[in-house]
Amino acid sequence: MSCAHFLDRCFGLTRCQTSVRQELVSGLTSFMAMCYLIFVVPGMLADAGMPRESAVTAVIWVTVIITLIMGLWARFPVGVAPGLGITAFFAYYVCGPAGYSWQTGLGAVFISGVFFMLLTVTRVRQMIIDAVPMDLKYAIVVGIGAFIAFIGMKNCGLIVADPSTFVALGDLSRPSTLLSVFGVCLCGVLMTLNVRGALIIGIVVVTGLGLALGLTPPPDKIFSASVPLPVETFAALDIRGALSHGLLSIIFTLTMVDLFDNMGVLIALARKAGFMKEDGRIENLDRALVTDSIGTMTSAVLGATTATSYLECAAGVAEGGRTGLSAVCIALLFALALFMTPLVAVVPGYATAPVLIIVGALMMQDVTRIRFDDFATALPAFLTIISMPLTFNIATGFGLGFIAYVLLRLLSGRGREVAPMLYIVAVCFAVNFALR
Repeated sequence: MSCAHFLDRCFGLTRCQTSVRQELVSGLTSFMAMCYLIFVVPGMLADAGMPRESAVTAVIWVTVIITLIMGLWARFPVGVAPGLGITAFFAYYVCGPAGYSWQTGLGAVFISGVFFMLLTVTRVRQMIIDAVPMDLKYAIVVGIGAFIAFIGMKNCGLIVADPSTFVALGDLSRPSTLLSVFGVCLCGVLMTLNVRGALIIGIVVVTGLGLALGLTPPPDKIFSASVPLPVETFAALDIRGALSHGLLSIIFTLTMVDLFDNMGVLIALARKAGFMKEDGRIENLDRALVTDSIGTMTSAVLGATTATSYLECAAGVAEGGRTGLSAVCIALLFALALFMTPLVAVVPGYATAPVLIIVGALMMQDVTRIRFDDFATALPAFLTIISMPLTFNIATGFGLGFIAYVLLRLLSGRGREVAPMLYIVAVCFAVNFALR
């Protein structure tokens, strides 16, 4: 039996009207579109206090393991890795203003993965998803995008704290800030020209300029002689600490973001790939969601944040990816990246900041889908979007948006438009705000 025939039997290539070559091209395209996470996510985890090299290794290992499961079991052409938005929440709120250690934060991530698994295998997951109106789902995506862009601007010094106005324009004479601004322009031009791998090109160019100008010290070595392991972060999670500190609101937020983010990405990619049934049913969707929940728990154990499906894989789907073979290809390419962790660890924050800004802009595109002509929808959506970056807290955006949506409809005689589950969610957030 030839290799091509074996792969055809395993992944149903003929049935899905694809080929080995098409799937491999799809996998390579998706890898190029999402490999920037190797540089960006560990940088945020390092800001949370984690050892940077271990963070890099943990992120790559999580991506390899869970993407393999997604390809071999769930059979989706999707890469799974620690998400940007949830990592930002972890690094810049949980381990920032909230004052928790990264070990305790990882404990909360693990617990959220358990909850997500329970929600996935019961009807509760579907009830929560159905309860939240599409306008608020879009607003959540847009708000997280604004939050990520805000963090990118802060990390590169484009915006700084100000005692009079709270926030102001930073010092544009700083070389690192100028390099970040150049990075935004470069990535923007490349994406406008539809150049594949635009974000990774931007990171490499800005990092190279930083090394040439002496702003960043060069790495001691480029390749790792042995397979690197996340020794400093493996099994460092503090589950007991997460429970004893009462991180209920944080665990709730991690679970909700994971829930909506994964569902939205998987539905969008399934629709783009053309394998959504006429009745809206998606084959193996539950397996994909279970894979994500396993990924979150695995991620916490290895030393990274909530694992999520990456929307960037839409680039690979557009190249013809239709089966799990595409995901297997993505995983193998990330496995090769494991041997270049010393090189990855040298990438500075001012080189990844442009990517955060660009990704924020991409996530902002969903704002056009929100029905701003209905003020009972417009105000909750606006509060969801604006409060995430301004309070530096994704959970606050969830809470204010849900509460405003319920109150406006209830007080205007439109209470029947609100699903019972959303009343429960809004009350939970209101109680949480009252107890702060």
